[in-house]
Amino acid sequence: MDILLSAFQQNTDMFKYLGAMALLLVVIKIFNTSWFKGKLGEFLVNLAAKIHLDKNQYHLIKDVTLPTDDGTTQIDHIIVSIYGVFVVETKYFRGWIFGSEKQKTWTQVIYRNKYNFQNPLHQNYKHTQVLKEILQLTDEQIYSLIVFIGDSQFKSQMPDNVFFGARYINFIQAKKMPVLSTEEVRVIRDKIESNALTRSIQTSRAHRQHVKEIIEQKTNKSNSADEGVQCPKCGAQMVKRLVKRGEHQGRQFWGCSAFPKCRGVVA
Repeated sequence: MDILLSAFQQNTDMFKYLGAMALLLVVIKIFNTSWFKGKLGEFLVNLAAKIHLDKNQYHLIKDVTLPTDDGTTQIDHIIVSIYGVFVVETKYFRGWIFGSEKQKTWTQVIYRNKYNFQNPLHQNYKHTQVLKEILQLTDEQIYSLIVFIGDSQFKSQMPDNVFFGARYINFIQAKKMPVLSTEEVRVIRDKIESNALTRSIQTSRAHRQHVKEIIEQKTNKSNSADEGVQCPKCGAQMVKRLVKRGEHQGRQFWGCSAFPKCRGVVA
């Protein structure tokens, strides 16, 4: 009987160990997803605002999804004060970042690999334009800010409204001239909350689907316009594809049209 109890105890301990290892692997996998890294970046930006900005003067509204004529647009953070409305777009990246204000795409370099991504200033421009229309603001009353989070470095001269980490707080605090009254601030906050779609899994899923459709449309147009690019391995025509999983999900790269027979890729 003692032998049976001992064996049972050993099996129970083994199951507990395997269960703990499985849970650990799931947690590690979640931590490595682009979704988690994006949420972590948003959390750090929110935390910096709460620590360094007086909550009586600066009002933080986060994760706002607004309806547009062609779907929805999702804004990471809106900070409302008498000194203006600050629209903050967060990017979680690693590696070297190259870009300028007018470039259509910026470049991320990790070792010898290069990845292009949409100029975040252009992305945030739509956010500011939607807010300007809803809130009836002028250019002097609204500001676009881009904040990079993660193990990344700027390797080119960035525009004045692009920052790494909590340095964006300095930009906000440097605005000393009131452009809105206290009553206008209250009205703006109410308008944002009343126009924003309810925060839910369904809202986020619908917005992601909208973004995916836009990316696919742009990719199809780009593919038709870029005919003639040849695969370095087999000579077949290259087409632009999208990374569907992992940290670089949504990024474009050149892939051989003969895939899977040929796996030629140009980043």
